[in-house]
Amino acid sequence: MSDQATQDNVLYLVDGSSYLHRAFHGLPQLSNSAGEPTGAILGVANMLRRLLKENHPRHIAVVFDAPGKTFRHDIYPEYKATRPPMPQDLRQQVEPILDFVRLLGLPLLQIDGVEADDVIGTLAREAENKGMRCVISTGDKDMAQLVSDRTTLVNTMTDTTMDAKGVKEKFGVEPEQVIDYLALTGDKSDNIPGVEKCGPKTAAKWLSQWPTLDEVMAHAEEVGGKIGEYLREALNTLPMSRELATIRRDVELHVSPAGLKMGEADEAGLREALQRYEFNSWLQELGPAEGGGQAAQEEGARYETVFEQSQLDAWLERVEKATLTAFDTETTDLDPMRAELVGISLAVKPGEACYIPVGHDYPGAPKQLDRDAVLQALKPWLENPDAPLVGQHIKYDMNVLSRYGCRIRGVAFDTMLESYVFNSTGTRHDMDSLALKYLGHHTIHYEDIAGKGAKQLKFNEIGLDEAAHYAAEDADITLKLHQHLWPRLKAEASLAEVLTDIEIPLIPVLARMEQRGVLIDGDFLKKLSSDLAKQIAAIEKTAHDAAEQPFNLGSPKQLQQILFDKMGLPVVRKTPKGQPSTAEDVLHELAAEYELPSLILEHRQLSKLRSTYTDKLVEQIDPDTGRVHTSYHQAVAATGRLSSQDPNLQNIPIRTEQGRQIRKAFIAPRGWRLLACDYSQIELRIMAHLSGDKGLLQAFKDEVD
Repeated sequence: MSDQATQDNVLYLVDGSSYLHRAFHGLPQLSNSAGEPTGAILGVANMLRRLLKENHPRHIAVVFDAPGKTFRHDIYPEYKATRPPMPQDLRQQVEPILDFVRLLGLPLLQIDGVEADDVIGTLAREAENKGMRCVISTGDKDMAQLVSDRTTLVNTMTDTTMDAKGVKEKFGVEPEQVIDYLALTGDKSDNIPGVEKCGPKTAAKWLSQWPTLDEVMAHAEEVGGKIGEYLREALNTLPMSRELATIRRDVELHVSPAGLKMGEADEAGLREALQRYEFNSWLQELGPAEGGGQAAQEEGARYETVFEQSQLDAWLERVEKATLTAFDTETTDLDPMRAELVGISLAVKPGEACYIPVGHDYPGAPKQLDRDAVLQALKPWLENPDAPLVGQHIKYDMNVLSRYGCRIRGVAFDTMLESYVFNSTGTRHDMDSLALKYLGHHTIHYEDIAGKGAKQLKFNEIGLDEAAHYAAEDADITLKLHQHLWPRLKAEASLAEVLTDIEIPLIPVLARMEQRGVLIDGDFLKKLSSDLAKQIAAIEKTAHDAAEQPFNLGSPKQLQQILFDKMGLPVVRKTPKGQPSTAEDVLHELAAEYELPSLILEHRQLSKLRSTYTDKLVEQIDPDTGRVHTSYHQAVAATGRLSSQDPNLQNIPIRTEQGRQIRKAFIAPRGWRLLACDYSQIELRIMAHLSGDKGLLQAFKDEVD
């Protein structure tokens, strides 16, 4: 029988209300940039997507509780009375979740006067009567009463399936006994009384001795102890508890199992919802909208490749008149101190951009304008502080052009920093991520035109047909991102001030610092590296002597064998795979009593200093400047502080003698001095003062950070 024929005979019933609460309470409380809660929406949607992807159902329905009271409230007015009201954050997500169900093409059921359980129970019975199999997707234990030889439960969050055998294993009773079991145990969340102090084991024990609730009640006098008293006290309410726990299987419905068919997804509506709630990974999976791929996304965009002087003159006239111009460079390298300029892109209106190629030198490349002539023409405009520019990480472009004698002075905005100030942790701040998050736009990725891995092309090697569109899009999207983000920042005056008064003025300062670089004594580092190598070799010999055999001090497996199998040291902690851990904190604990762990720690420390600093810093000295040029990033640390990368100059060690030696390699030119500054962390001082903690107070007295 084919898979499709098999699925024709299966009805999938999704307990949407169970999904809703499990997603809200079990997943992070996410929100989009507009502040709308989205965690439960995403959780439910992902569970539905997984169910569809793994099973490809033909017959399916998603069932939710209808608002308002049900027949159970008529039986017992206190039913669910102890439940707190639905959290506002969850209430806001209910309608969007229902919308997603519809957009995915799934039949949605909400029946007044009954609960989702009752609708599911009724449909499951009808499916069984018609010879169909039924799969109920839920996390609700009450549904176990519906399990039969044709109906099973699946829990998408725990990835488990429950049949009749599984019910017995989990509850200790048969599926047909689950209602009586629930009547005995009661349910605090639903406020079903049950028998006080009667837990799952007691209920299962009674039902194994007396198979039905009626028989348990009939033998209540035989149950001794306090639990027997509680059973007898509950005799009058147990029939009601059973009725409340019973899932109805006779609800009048307007649909049959065979009529619940998987429909077509509303792709346009789905894309709109994904953009609103910023489910960017899902949106990216959908790919370009139907009807022309990337071109469809850029309908109306006019991108021009500038080959002639007259074109350049026309664009120069446009940017000089523009109130704001998006600016971007294309180069041969991510390191601005080594990058060669390949082209420049400009945009003055959304959908209107140009690319000015000046350095594409692949075989057969068309003739381009002279690079120096282009820069000479643009230089007065670029160096005019009253000609406002916006860029995406424009500090990079400033550093590149500085090497050609051009100082960009009119930076007014940077979309990377606009995103960072608006929500530092909401997304990555690269252009591709921002375009997808805020514009719902799939940009052309560099890998799309340059390839990947060892054979990836540099930008000067990429054909101009592809390169020009990619480069012009960068400028166009930068302008669109600014027009999207800046109004949001202006709506929060304090955020706008952080951007305009702190972050933007800091860009040229950091650019000059990066261009200037840090002077390092390479010969001193080489000697220090040689000394470290000798110390490392000496430690290895001592460690081999202590172990009475040679071994690789950098191999966790060999360390395990030496420390724990051969030497019998105590196992402090195990890895997830059950092996004795050789993590640093474990070795520190062992080093208090044993020599070899101490040697291993010292070996690790010196090896790291050598590989990270004494060897690597020498390699990073620029041959033209004789200096190391780090990058100071404004949009990385969520706290707002700068971060230093390639190399990281913020973590040069100072507490050890070897670390202090490395710091000596940072020198000043003749006639200059280096000044080291740091600020006292006032929050820690306040904490020490208010708490009176002796350790903190002593740390400040001893000038320990």
